[in-house]
Amino acid sequence: MAKNKILRIVFWVAGTICVVLGIIGVLMPLLPTTPFLLMAVVFYAKSSKTFHRWITENRVFGAYVKNYYYKKSITLRIKVGITFLLWASIASSAVFAVSMYWVRLLLLLIAVGVTIHVWTLRTLKK
Repeated sequence: MAKNKILRIVFWVAGTICVVLGIIGVLMPLLPTTPFLLMAVVFYAKSSKTFHRWITENRVFGAYVKNYYYKKSITLRIKVGITFLLWASIASSAVFAVSMYWVRLLLLLIAVGVTIHVWTLRTLKK
């Protein structure tokens, strides 16, 4: 945890912004959830034991965040769910929201990269 009180406040604000963006990312297909929640874990670890405990022990996403952040692993169910939602949102965006071919290609490359990352993580047994 940071010793400087102003720095702790800055880290807490950054962590809170990341949590809000992560929650918005659940609802918006192109905004990622996981990176924001992982950044929140780091920022809260540097600013507040209470909020760090809250994000890592949260009943909705606490286990997921802990497994990903500390163990670099996720369950098979999460892998399948992430892959399905990722490709569904990328495909719907490419078909209905994007008309430029280079943006469609970029979306495809992002989806491939994220899919490779997700499936190269260790699979956590329940």
